[in-house]
Amino acid sequence: QTSAPTQANVTDQPKRMKIIHVVYLIAALDITWMFLQFSVTPYLAKKLGFDTLWLGYLQTMVGVIQLIGGPMFGRFADIFGARAALSLACSATVVFFLLLAIAESPAMLFIHKLPTVFMHVLPASQMVVADLSEPEKRADALSKLGLCFGVGMIAGSTLGGQLNTRYGETFTASFGAVGSAFSLLLVLKFIPKTTKDQAPTTKTDSENKSKSIFNLGEITRLMKFPGVKRTFLVKIVAGLPSGIFQVMFSIIAMDFFKLQPEQNGYLMAYFGISSMVVQGGVIGRLTARYSENSLLLLSIGVSSLVGLAQAYMQNVFQFCLIVIPMVFSLSVFNVITDSMLTKSVPSSDTGTMMGLCASVQALLRTVGPTAGGFLYVNYGISSIGLMQFVVNIAVFVHLLQRRLKKTDVQKE
Repeated sequence: QTSAPTQANVTDQPKRMKIIHVVYLIAALDITWMFLQFSVTPYLAKKLGFDTLWLGYLQTMVGVIQLIGGPMFGRFADIFGARAALSLACSATVVFFLLLAIAESPAMLFIHKLPTVFMHVLPASQMVVADLSEPEKRADALSKLGLCFGVGMIAGSTLGGQLNTRYGETFTASFGAVGSAFSLLLVLKFIPKTTKDQAPTTKTDSENKSKSIFNLGEITRLMKFPGVKRTFLVKIVAGLPSGIFQVMFSIIAMDFFKLQPEQNGYLMAYFGISSMVVQGGVIGRLTARYSENSLLLLSIGVSSLVGLAQAYMQNVFQFCLIVIPMVFSLSVFNVITDSMLTKSVPSSDTGTMMGLCASVQALLRTVGPTAGGFLYVNYGISSIGLMQFVVNIAVFVHLLQRRLKKTDVQKE
């Protein structure tokens, strides 16, 4: 009996690949619409009289909403399957853009952010990819999603900048709504109801009870798997400083580099291209050759040097040089931690795990604008870089010590 499912899976392989490729497309489109929105919101907010501080509040609100939404959405995806989850996420995105298109007051800008509670296309896509890829190829498959992120980032920033300059905010937002509706159609047509390996077990009542989406015990239970808590802490602590920089970036671009919307678009595109090169070409090769632990150390080490460089950069040209190692360390760090985390839980929990990973990103977005704004206003741009340097060096040393201890134990 045990050999039957494996044979089924072998014949499924082309089918699985097809689903994974469709998911890549959906993710790329979703990121396109998101970056389209980034070219609308800051400028619309300025028109409506928001200052840097209020923009920070707006981003913090999105962070809080997604922080709450992430794990719940992940549970939802684990229970109701990939199609339901992705449909929900795409539908929420449509509503999000429609609300943005009619936003005429500061209050409306806040209201239009409410659907972000369900807008987790990326974690849902990560779940599908994690479910359908073999463990040893997982980091590579997940990094290809990062490639889609790059494509979307470039397409979205360029498109958004152009549309916004030519036709204004409302048109751009409506365009995003239409685009998201198209993504929704793709989901309904190609994504199977569930991507989990179905185990033919009869469920007892008690097991069904634990299936509620808001069950915190279910979510915290994942923390008890070996290695999860530590990887998670590393993800939060080492990710925070670079997260702050990313959140503050649009403000830094407007304020410190004095960039126009169009130039900002080009810079974003350059960001995107570098991350595509790293995630499409570099990560797969690295994961095939080195252990995930070594790569984690490498990315944290590079990241600390990037922080040091950020602290001393003066102009956009220098920043463009820093971008390459910055993107490298960020991409490797995120992909490796995600991969390590999904491997440490059973397949039935990958959605919740990805939801939790998304909440880490959301947590950074919540704390980021407030902390970043404070540092930037009071201590200047270099303080953000120095903080990144100090924090990452500390994590690096801690991990290295653990590692050396482990090797000593093995030697004895």
